[in-house]
This record gives sequence, C-alpha cells and structure tokens, in this order.
Amino acid sequence: MPGDFEQQRLALSTGVELDVVDLGPKDAPALIFLHGFPESHRTWRHQLPHFAGRFRCIAPDQRGYRGSSKPQDVAAYTPDKLIADIFAMADALGVERFTIVGHDWGGAIAWGVALGGQPGGLHPAWAGRVARAVIANAPHPGIFQRLLATNAEQRAASQYIRTFRDPASDAIIAEHGIAGILAHAFAGRVPSGGMAEPDEIARFLKDWEDRDTCRAMIDWYRASPLVVPAMDEPYADPPAAPFPKLTIPTLVVWALDDVALPPCNLDGLGALVPDATIVKVPGCGHFVPWEAPDAVNAAIDAFLDRTA
Repeated sequence: MPGDFEQQRLALSTGVELDVVDLGPKDAPALIFLHGFPESHRTWRHQLPHFAGRFRCIAPDQRGYRGSSKPQDVAAYTPDKLIADIFAMADALGVERFTIVGHDWGGAIAWGVALGGQPGGLHPAWAGRVARAVIANAPHPGIFQRLLATNAEQRAASQYIRTFRDPASDAIIAEHGIAGILAHAFAGRVPSGGMAEPDEIARFLKDWEDRDTCRAMIDWYRASPLVVPAMDEPYADPPAAPFPKLTIPTLVVWALDDVALPPCNLDGLGALVPDATIVKVPGCGHFVPWEAPDAVNAAIDAFLDRTA
C-alpha cells in the first residue's frame, strides 16, 4: 500500500498556493494527474509509483483541498480558475508540454485543460501545451449537459448536485462535514462499487475535519455553470450550440458500475473526440483509479506507448 508522498508548496500566478507531488525524472515527459471529489492527490496512489520510472508525475491537491489554498468565496471555484491553476502550476514547475490525466471533477477540469491547451486550442496563451489527455469516469461537458436535459437515468443520478447546491445543506456541512453531506445526498447509494482501504478512509476523515475544506469542496459544484434540472422538469434537447472538437489523442477509461455516471456518457463521444480510445472496466464503481488500478495502469501504459 503506497505510503505518504512528499509534497512541495507552490505559489501560483493565479493567487493560490497548491501542495504538489512531483515524482520521477525532471527531464522526462510530464503527466499531470488531477483528482476529483472528495479526494486528493492520493486518488493516484497506485499510478504515481507505476509511472514515475518513465515520466515526470505531477499531482496537486487542487484549490480547496487538503492543505492547498481554500478561498471562502464560491466565485473562486469557477472552472476557468481551476483550469488556469493547472497551467500556472506547470509554469511554476518549468513544464511546457504535458499529458493531462483526470478523474471525476479532475477529469472535468482535464477536459477544459485539453480543449484550451491542444494545438489551436481555445486559449491562445496555452494552445499547443497539452499533448494528450487521459480521462477516467468524467463526462464530456457537451454530452453531460445534454444528458441532464434529456436522459432520466443521468438526471436522477445527478440530483445529489442539487442537494450540494442547496443552502439548507450548509447546516449539515457545519455540523457533520463532508461525511454528513455525502450521507444526506446519496442516502445509502454509495457512489462506488468498492471501499477504500481502512488507512485511506482514515486519511479521508482527517482531511474532511476542516470545515473550510468541506465548504470549498462543495463550492466546486456551486460555482459550476452546469444546469441540473429537477426530476419533474420537462425533458427537451438544449439549444443547439457547436462544441469544439478535442483533436489530440485521448484515452477515456470508464468503469461501468458508476452509480453517478452511467455508461450513456460514452454515447456520441467519437464525434466530439475523433482520436478517442475508450477502455471499459466492468464490475467497477466510480473510483476506478484505486478500485481497478491494474486495469487503469495497463490502459494508460498502452495508450502512452502507442501515442509516444
């Protein structure tokens, strides 16, 4: 079981400080790993040692998490700021080009990093800096919003976001922290097919003791422009809007037993990501990097070798 990873504190040009793991040869190709909710860099505890022999492996505790800066303002967690942190972190580490790897919310940010940083990308200052993308159980932004508008299964699975955004949840967070709001929002539906190791659960609970951290983690949901309709709202296609294609090589790893993100999120992905490789992991829940680490590592190894 991987022990603690050494972290360094980085002051970023975006005005926050992040605690960052930086393993492997500094002159090797860089992989940047982004964790999701409600975890930390330790989402990647089985990946970092595996890849650090051949790659420079960088894994931050993102804004709002663990010891990293946690501004107490919802507007500090809009996706544009979270994406900008990643390029600012790369700058602070002297990394020009990199492969972005993300799971859950980290995957959502990874989609944005990739779209902004691919050659000819959406953000001129970053264009050309992102060589490849690896996404694990994080929906494509264009597909996800359409599913929420039209698909009853995904809409039902995402009602927890409405709970997180509800001001009435603040009292639960204040009294019981993240564990309390998870129990309230999921009501017995644990969003995973497996349980973390006992020492990892102990780490989670320690990380979640700080109420500023708890609020910051929830603020990621509150700052998102994502629209999550109530179950009784009409089902209709959202207004047609062209979505930019992601043209860099992209690996999408999808655990099929994810109660929050069913496999319908893969439908139509090829039209938006022409160079996508999809690897499905059966019998696995949402937290695929540590629930099925061998499958994830093998998929990433094959992808990185093929696209080197």
